[in-house]
Amino acid sequence: MLCALIMAGGKGERFWPLSTDEKPKQFLKLLGEETMIQMTVKRLLPLVPIERIFVVTAARYVDLVQEQVKELPVENIIVEPVGRNTAPCIALSAFYISRKYSDASIVVLPSDHLVVVSDRFIETIEYGHQFIQNHEEGIVTLGMKPDRPETGYGYIQYEKDYSYQNDVSGEAAVTREENGQCLNLYKVERFVEKPDEETAKEYIQKGNFLWNGGMFIWKCSTIIKLTKAYLNNTYGILKDIFESSDKDFTNKLNENYPQVDNISVDYGIMEKAKNIYVIPSDFGWDDIGTWYAVERYRDKDDNNNVCVGDTKNLSASNNIVVAKDKPIVVVGLDDVFVVESDDIIFVGKKKDIDRIKEIKRNVNKQ
Repeated sequence: MLCALIMAGGKGERFWPLSTDEKPKQFLKLLGEETMIQMTVKRLLPLVPIERIFVVTAARYVDLVQEQVKELPVENIIVEPVGRNTAPCIALSAFYISRKYSDASIVVLPSDHLVVVSDRFIETIEYGHQFIQNHEEGIVTLGMKPDRPETGYGYIQYEKDYSYQNDVSGEAAVTREENGQCLNLYKVERFVEKPDEETAKEYIQKGNFLWNGGMFIWKCSTIIKLTKAYLNNTYGILKDIFESSDKDFTNKLNENYPQVDNISVDYGIMEKAKNIYVIPSDFGWDDIGTWYAVERYRDKDDNNNVCVGDTKNLSASNNIVVAKDKPIVVVGLDDVFVVESDDIIFVGKKKDIDRIKEIKRNVNKQ
């Protein structure tokens, strides 16, 4: 049985000032008329019914999840008392989901990514799930075929000459044709960190490197076993929490969860585990991580300006302008971004977009 786990606890600081601690980017309408989490839930529904979709988030965002995904059962919102990175977050959720569905497989995915071709996305997950059903100890991750030397993403290197061989027939690699897309599954050689530009160019030339999209398919029982093997402290704490009575569960979770390991699933488990496979995927994926990503996908006017809300650009080009309550007029400026939030209006050069977190800290100090 396939369930989905959407991770929705991040702060989205790179979208400040629109994204705030009270309402981070997964709850914002960055790309259209739906918020990022609404888009994520919607694209899953053809494969996973709403009663098997789970959202893990912080306590302060539970009301936002309920407000924006009204059809989601309240018991499917998993509350993480404090943020401790992705490894304990996923392990907590695996314990929680397996208590409801004892033989569950889960697809784990972020709440704030873009997928352009939803049908192909569903076919890819379905293909990975079929593999997991027949190989319970396996882990499947989705790697995105790179179209540029991106330095902001981690990469997955796979073994060119080792694609999964059918255990029964011994024939060619597991390949599935879906609407003209050929799906293959390869053994992962290693996960690599964000590279510099020259290294990223080398990865593309080699042809067996994919962007790490942070999406995984595995059995709940598998991730729990791997947590026990590689993060025994976290496993012990979570096991003790989930063995408590329903009456004591919340208190024990709040009291003990802060002691779990603060580590990502990549560092804590994926770099150590065996039996990891990747599906090279091509469904129009993007990590909506900065304002540059919004610029890539929002409609632009004749002068290449992204205009959201009541905005006007006069003798201005290549700007990002986001209005909330008041009209914004930009005259004679190029390559700037202007963002209105509830609290402030931010004006800066686009070249400083990558410094948003640093700028936010400096503004808050004053």
